[in-house]
Order: sequence, then C-alpha cells, then structure tokens
Amino acid sequence: MSLEINLDGKVALVTGVTSGIGLGIARMLAKAGAVVVGCAEHETDSAEARGFIAAVEAEHGKAIYLKADLTDPKAPEHLVKSVAEISGGHIDILVSNAGRNFFEGALACSEEQWQENLDLNLSAHWRLAKHCKPYLEKDNGVIIIMTSNHAYASIPGCFPYNVAKTALTGLVRSLAIEWGPAIRIVGIAPGFIDTPGNQPWFDSFEDSEQERKRTVDLHPVKKLGTVEEIGGWCAFLASEYASFASGTTYLIDGGRSALMQDNSQ
Repeated sequence: MSLEINLDGKVALVTGVTSGIGLGIARMLAKAGAVVVGCAEHETDSAEARGFIAAVEAEHGKAIYLKADLTDPKAPEHLVKSVAEISGGHIDILVSNAGRNFFEGALACSEEQWQENLDLNLSAHWRLAKHCKPYLEKDNGVIIIMTSNHAYASIPGCFPYNVAKTALTGLVRSLAIEWGPAIRIVGIAPGFIDTPGNQPWFDSFEDSEQERKRTVDLHPVKKLGTVEEIGGWCAFLASEYASFASGTTYLIDGGRSALMQDNSQ
C-alpha cells in the first residue's frame, strides 16, 4: 500500500492564492483532499480569482475565494470570521503565505515603505494566527508561515523585506511555545522558486537565458524550485506524518545556502 497524505474534510485557509507559490499551495492541498478557502487583493469576480477556483477544481478539489487586503490591520479578523461562517466554525489549516518584495536598501527605504513591509510581511501573519487560534485549537490545527531564504542569508538591497522575513522565524518559535500542544506552528523558507513573476527579472539581463543558467548553476541540485514542491511540503506538514514538527522553519533552497562561495570549484 502506497503512502498517502489524506487531508479529506480539512478546511485550509491560504492567503495570496491568485499566483505563484500561493496558488501552488492551494492546488496541492486540494489534491490532498482539503477544502481550500483562498484570499488575495483581487475582486471576487476577477480573472485572478476565477483562475484560482479553476486551478483547485482541476485537482478535483473545492475552492472558495474571498477578497482581503492584509495590509489593513482589521482585515485578518474580518477574513477569519468570514471563513468560519462559511465553514461552520472549522479552520484546520492556516497557510499564511501572502507577501511581496520590498527591496529598497537601508538608506533609500522610506518610513512608509518600512511600515507597509512590516504590515504585510510580518504583522499580518501574527494577526491571522491570532484570529484563527480559537478555531485551530479545537481539532489540533496547524499553522504554516511562509518566510524566505532571505531570513537566513540575503544580498545587498533587499532591506527591509529580509528584516521582516527574519522576524517570522521568531514568530514561528514563539507561537509554537505558547500555543502547543493544541496547535502546531511551522515555517517554510523557500529559496529561488520558478514562477512567472521571476521572468521579468531574468529578462532585465542582456542574455536572459544565460542568466537563468547561471542562477540554476548556483544550486547544487542544478534546478530551481517549483510551486508544486512547496505545496507538497505544506501538505506534508499539515498531515499526521508531521505531528512531531513544531517551532521550526524549514529552509528549502536546493542546497544554495550550503555553498560558501558562488564560484568555488
């Protein structure tokens, strides 16, 4: 008998589901049997929202979409209440994924950019977790917080994004200590994941294909990550097989952080 990750009957709230990693997570959770309630900034009748619904249904799953601007401090509470009303008071899995890059540099970053970065990339994760807690603790739920490899090592100019992502590893530890054993909290720190949103960056180079190859070659696995792989990690961490995992953040970067120097022979 083959190993099966079975999330049948579980209700998963996933933020930032209309593209990239969030959409991949939604698809893989649905493939494992979870009902996925997703949110993003787009309107409920938008092409992005319809794309999310279609992607989940293609995995023979059930999807519900809600609009939410998580930079608004009041939005997480409203979102969680809406999910609870839809699900009859059940939230079993929270994947707090929504975020975006704020690559400004320490001197160039404005007060407004600093605050917006903190609101979305740090505070929203805490607020969501806090409001989901009463529902998650009913059935030993799981919180998965999406941080980044920038939490462990970064490059010039990625401030203040890397600051918020580093802080999320502390949030994972604190919540696990305070809310266990009723709730498990884990983090995932993806490295370079190949999404359509990365192509404009490659295209900014004179030879985009050569830059892609150079980037791939920086990874010992000689490939970039996929959204399905990150989604698969989420499905596993939400399952019974990960019941001993809490309070830690998993760095999934294709071995990139193992290299001391980019050009070492």
